[in-house]
Amino acid sequence: MANVKKYATRAAIIIVGTYLALLVPDQQAPVQLPDHAATARQPFAWNEDAFWESLEARYRELRTTSCESRRQAVASSVLRVQALLRSIQKKRLDPSAPELGELERRMFEIAPLVGGCSRELPAYVQAREDLRIAIKKQSEHWDMKSDAARTTLYRLLYGTRAAVEEAMLQMPAVASIPALVNGVAEPSQTPWEEVRGVKIHSGDLLVSRGSVPTSALIARGSDFPGNFSHVALVYVEPKTHRARIVEALSEQGVVVSSLDEYGKDTKFRIMVLRPRADLPQMIRDPMLPHKAVERAYKNVTEKHVPYDFEMNYHDHSKLFCSEVASAAYEAYGINLWMGISYLSSPGLRRWLSGLGAKYFETQEPSDLEYDPQLRVVAEWRNLETLRKDRLDNAVTEVMLEGAERGEALSYHWYLLPPTRLAKAYSVALNRFGKVGPIPEGMSAATSLRTLAYMHRHERIYKILEMKTGQFTVQRVYEPPYWELLKLARSSMSEEEGRGK
Repeated sequence: MANVKKYATRAAIIIVGTYLALLVPDQQAPVQLPDHAATARQPFAWNEDAFWESLEARYRELRTTSCESRRQAVASSVLRVQALLRSIQKKRLDPSAPELGELERRMFEIAPLVGGCSRELPAYVQAREDLRIAIKKQSEHWDMKSDAARTTLYRLLYGTRAAVEEAMLQMPAVASIPALVNGVAEPSQTPWEEVRGVKIHSGDLLVSRGSVPTSALIARGSDFPGNFSHVALVYVEPKTHRARIVEALSEQGVVVSSLDEYGKDTKFRIMVLRPRADLPQMIRDPMLPHKAVERAYKNVTEKHVPYDFEMNYHDHSKLFCSEVASAAYEAYGINLWMGISYLSSPGLRRWLSGLGAKYFETQEPSDLEYDPQLRVVAEWRNLETLRKDRLDNAVTEVMLEGAERGEALSYHWYLLPPTRLAKAYSVALNRFGKVGPIPEGMSAATSLRTLAYMHRHERIYKILEMKTGQFTVQRVYEPPYWELLKLARSSMSEEEGRGK
């Protein structure tokens, strides 16, 4: 009996000692910012609150009128935009040209006229697509490293998409919005497969927005908050003409997925981008996109390439999603992301550092749309996912406001030991080419911070969803994004109160 007690005591000491040892926190690496100049940068801010309020007031006023009575005003407003676009297309404008500011204002002012009137929506959507084509064309001669070019592109491309989507979200429940918006039918000589009514060519880039909270953080956590969180490459097998997707997934590293596997995870939106056929590199070799993705395809099928949580786009031994595309094209002389992404906010950098990132001059998925080397071929979205996208974005933005106030990404300290054991199990599985509960390259503490972030995001989201429904019932229209941010702030305060 004495021996049993002795062994039990020893076992208890070992268990407690091991638990205490596993409680020792990780040493979090200091935040790195390779480009010193980036520390002086400031994230983009609209600073247009009075204008947004005036648009909402205008919409409330127009809601008392019929869509029929607005038809002429919509038609004449769209015609003025189209006339301005024709004028712009005849010129070579600088990013600061007053015509571009006028174009932005006119597009925003149409949104209240179109809101709630589904018959007027197609003309507005088309005007926005024509704007994107014209502005992308103008940007071909801009210095994409300049703040002026980047800001103008963002205001016109991101801003007008937001305006159109605000109008879409005010449509009656019975209305339908165009799920597919066709862009430029950029010529390509590479193999293709038709997907959802669009010819997808080998070498095309798919830019999408995932549905998990960390996807919203990727999309919004930038000096220029965007709509997209993931980049993938299309590989079309020349003989079978079947498309495959080459992408980096945080759980698995770089993989080849089928179209069904790619679509299995909910995507709030997807955009197809294609290199311009008139690029010098493309003129010399029209098959360049196929060769680039074929090289990436063979690389991943021949060896395991880990996911790069650090976001270091210079070192290709590990790859994050954007880097899969940039590394493939870089090998053939096309350097994507002519305007590199900056993540300058101190709070954002602290949070992302806690989630494994070390580099904050990087390649953000949303910013690929602004690269003048690429044409937008098509874009898919729908009302249900647009609503979820906006709620996700609003929650993320107010959480990041907390980060700037000094809030930390924390987790329950007592979960660290079992999580470290799960990490050890994952490492063993990784050595046999299998996926464990904690992704390769992610520490136990990072895993806990990620889960804590996601759980808090989900709690605030549920409160915001309820408040949004109440707003809609009371005012009989969907809250525009600036109102959604106010609701998200009160939702976060309520969530904090519940936690006390």
